Amino acid sequence: MNKKLKVVLIGAGNRGITYTDIMAKYPENFEVVAVAEPIKSRRDHVKDRHNIDEKYCFEDYKPLLELGKIADIAVISTMDREHYDATMQAIGLKYDVMLEKPIAPTASECLEITKSAKENGVKILICTVLRYTAFFNKIKEIIDSGTLGRVMAIDHTEAVGNIHQTHSFVRGNWGNSKRSSSMLLQKSCHDIDILEWLIGKKCKKVQSFGTRSFFTRENAPSGSAEYCIGGCKYGESCPYNAVKLYLDDKKNYWFRSTSTREDAPSDQTVENALRNTQYGKCVYKCDNDVVDHQTVNMFFDGDVTVTFNMNAFSTGDRTIHIMGTKCDLYASMNGNDTPIRIVDLITKKETVIPVSGKDGIVGGHGGGDEGIVNTLYDYILDNYRGNRVPEIEESCYNHMIVFAAEKSRENGTVEDVDKFLADL
Repeated sequence: MNKKLKVVLIGAGNRGITYTDIMAKYPENFEVVAVAEPIKSRRDHVKDRHNIDEKYCFEDYKPLLELGKIADIAVISTMDREHYDATMQAIGLKYDVMLEKPIAPTASECLEITKSAKENGVKILICTVLRYTAFFNKIKEIIDSGTLGRVMAIDHTEAVGNIHQTHSFVRGNWGNSKRSSSMLLQKSCHDIDILEWLIGKKCKKVQSFGTRSFFTRENAPSGSAEYCIGGCKYGESCPYNAVKLYLDDKKNYWFRSTSTREDAPSDQTVENALRNTQYGKCVYKCDNDVVDHQTVNMFFDGDVTVTFNMNAFSTGDRTIHIMGTKCDLYASMNGNDTPIRIVDLITKKETVIPVSGKDGIVGGHGGGDEGIVNTLYDYILDNYRGNRVPEIEESCYNHMIVFAAEKSRENGTVEDVDKFLADL
């Protein structure tokens, strides 16, 4: 008989609800017993979904943790700047932790969480969900089989998508680094993580370039309105018209719930958000400061060179080109049944490996959300025998690559990752 793991949820936003809704599909493995979330409709969603007693539903995580350790796992999916305090308290109570990425918004906080986890003998699984997708697991299998020969270089792109960029990183929660974290850390730390995992070696040096150059007030069309709902003369042709994206599109639960901070918002609630929050503002007139495009050049052990591109100016997908001494590999995680292609460098023969459209970046991160929840169960019980799960030290080191890249971008330097870490 399976052991049922008890779970407390701290932060019932999109990610927290996603993970715990998946857990509800496996009642023999998981039982969510408490929730801390300041927004009542989200808190009630979790309460009703998991039949949680009202006395274990809290607006703030502090009184929840004051109860002591009442479960096996703490799922922490608060906003980035709340990760550190909640996680450190959970570690102190000997909770194993499933922590939404990034670990924390500063390098020092990441290191302190890692140190405390090891000292307290607790497991922390960071939600770098790309490791748990069928797509990247197939690519990892191909690399490890030796089919490509020795991997020499990788070009990897996260094409965020122009609408996603404006929703999350211009108008939304992560548009301003002072409220959250850098774009590279928040959005792409799991791309840096997946590259290290695929290569199987450490990144030694990093260099980065990037800026916010398009979504700025200087680029606003002449005479455009501050708020879309006010009747902007460019409204019909503008792809970022908030009225069309949030109010007219009744099926986009993600946009409507995020903009209103409600689980099931009415049109009136959405309209109120568009009139009174940045979700209704012209995308060229928000307080965003994170980059809208960035390149990271990395040099790994074994002389492997890697280029990572993150940009907003796309429809949205992930593409990867891996160059080995025997074969080239081309793949796109776009949800359009685009196969993995392998081309032999000598014979030029092409091998095609099918990829299901459900493995695209939408719809649960290509299966990564469900994959990480299922893996969590075995990991906590010491039954996991695969190679996808990083120990917290590995996740932390991969975050250090991101912090070093940001230092490079800001200062125009090439950063030695080990030296960067030592200097901390």
